[in-house]
Amino acid sequence: MSKYVLGYHGGSGMASTEEEMAAVMAKWGAWFGELGAAIVDGGAPTAQAATVGSDGSVSEGGGSNPLTGYSIVTAGSLDEAAALAKGCPILEAGGSVEVAELIEM
Repeated sequence: MSKYVLGYHGGSGMASTEEEMAAVMAKWGAWFGELGAAIVDGGAPTAQAATVGSDGSVSEGGGSNPLTGYSIVTAGSLDEAAALAKGCPILEAGGSVEVAELIEM
């Protein structure tokens, strides 16, 4: 089994009321429950970002499709990890999930 990072991009942003936040968190909790032992690190949402260029320059933001959060899972292959990502609640909110294998060093 290998580890994969699920990088979340986009979505409709943070909920504006406590009720909306509770509903969103319930969806994430249910999805994590479905993933079960595959979850290594539930991760976290991200806030402000900066991009550092090869010349040392720093610009605000994370480019055209900034990272909005991440999780780490285990799976037998990239295809398996991508299949796990298909249930992610961010997809319902118009976002996307980037799936990348982590290299053990």
